[in-house]
Amino acid sequence: MKPLRIFISSVQKEFAEERMALRDYLLGDALLRRFFECFLFEEVPAADRRADEVYLDEVERCDIYLGLFGNDYGYEDGEGVSPTQREFEEATKFHKHRLIFVKGADDSQRTPKMRSLIQKAGNQLIRRRVASTAELIAGLYSALVQYLEDRQLIRNGPFDAAPCRDANLADLDPGLMAQFIRRARLARGLPLPEEATPQELLTHLNLMDRENLTHAAVLLFGKQPQRFLLSSEAKCAHFHGLEVAKPIPSYQVYKGTVFDLVDQAVDFVMSKINLRVGTREGGPEAPVTYEIPREVVTEAIVNAVAHRDYTSAGSVQVMLFADRLEIWNPGLLPFSLTLAKLRQAHGSVPANPLLAEPLYLARYIERMGTGTGDMIRRCQEAGLPEPEFSLSDGFVVTLRRKAQRLPAPGTDEVTDQVTDEVTVEVQRLLLAFQGEMKRADILATLGLRHQPNFRDLYLHPALAGGWVEMTIPEKPNSSKQRYRLTRRGADLQATLRNKNLKP
Repeated sequence: MKPLRIFISSVQKEFAEERMALRDYLLGDALLRRFFECFLFEEVPAADRRADEVYLDEVERCDIYLGLFGNDYGYEDGEGVSPTQREFEEATKFHKHRLIFVKGADDSQRTPKMRSLIQKAGNQLIRRRVASTAELIAGLYSALVQYLEDRQLIRNGPFDAAPCRDANLADLDPGLMAQFIRRARLARGLPLPEEATPQELLTHLNLMDRENLTHAAVLLFGKQPQRFLLSSEAKCAHFHGLEVAKPIPSYQVYKGTVFDLVDQAVDFVMSKINLRVGTREGGPEAPVTYEIPREVVTEAIVNAVAHRDYTSAGSVQVMLFADRLEIWNPGLLPFSLTLAKLRQAHGSVPANPLLAEPLYLARYIERMGTGTGDMIRRCQEAGLPEPEFSLSDGFVVTLRRKAQRLPAPGTDEVTDQVTDEVTVEVQRLLLAFQGEMKRADILATLGLRHQPNFRDLYLHPALAGGWVEMTIPEKPNSSKQRYRLTRRGADLQATLRNKNLKP
């Protein structure tokens, strides 16, 4: 961003000390020097130009005009007008943001023309009276911070509530918003009709800042959220061993809305961890269980996506090792929470409250700070160690896997794989099959949610390989479509179950 230029007016000796103090302060303050640079007439190098041309050109170039008015009116030109007044009138003419500071409260000591100029400025804007250089600096700091806040260059509120610059309604997906309304109505009783417009949904969820879309709106319903928030992605990696090492067997960078990120990252993990298909002793369907409960994986990933610091250049990272799953996000705990309190009942303090509400409405998260407690309980029920929470350069959740034999160096991950012809994803699909099944039933059995991943990695390869077939092949998009194993697929399913496959 190009620095904003401040023109500091007045060349009278009366303000020589204050002008230098203001310059030094602007250059020395860590916040203000990020955004501002200042112009002082005294620092202009010698040139073959009239002085009044120089300072009036600088007023036209500046973003902010800072007027210092004292007792003396100053040098007057042939028309009886001082440089200070010329500058003020030029700033007014070009609609510059004007800050006027008046030295002292006693106007009786001022020259008549300076009293008139102060009155003229007072009729147009709010002046600030100061009695010392310290007061002048404090007043300028407050005014410049307000200027930055008004223009959304800095913020006091949460990042997700701030406007997303350059984004507009055309950057949002109406289909996603309509789908969200239907889902939230069923899941949480969202009090909007299904035919509600995008504007009505955005207003209901407080996703508009005046006429501007908030960052939350883009993250929730954007066609391409990463156009505006580059680091709002999830990086997923799978390692055979206990540490990060190259080559990485499986690595994916997922983009899309926060819902997409959660679904894709969870599906990535569920496609890599061990599963077991039970018997039909308890009913007509054989139960499918994963070594880490899907609810625990989902909760950890949702928290990483929902509570991360979106101002950071870092992305959510999901790393699966032979002995553990680590989910890292660039964020910290709120001041009211500690690592110890996470293991107890605690209040919900979302870092991004406008993201948290729609995630709650779509049943991705719960309220009341119950998520970490549920993770601990579900891990205990699954016979797993309790989740570990830690802080380093971000927030990390570690989920321990059940002890298993590590593959020998240079061997394939799947030690029990019966054929090189079938991918792990297709094998999982075959294991899940129970008679004729709808697509939604297969997804539910596998614990998957992201349709494109399921289609591209599971279903289409199984169909292309002749392991699975459609019940209505002539109408592939029929609402009555079911899928079933071919004879070839049924034979392989039996083999896989006998081998007790652990991908």
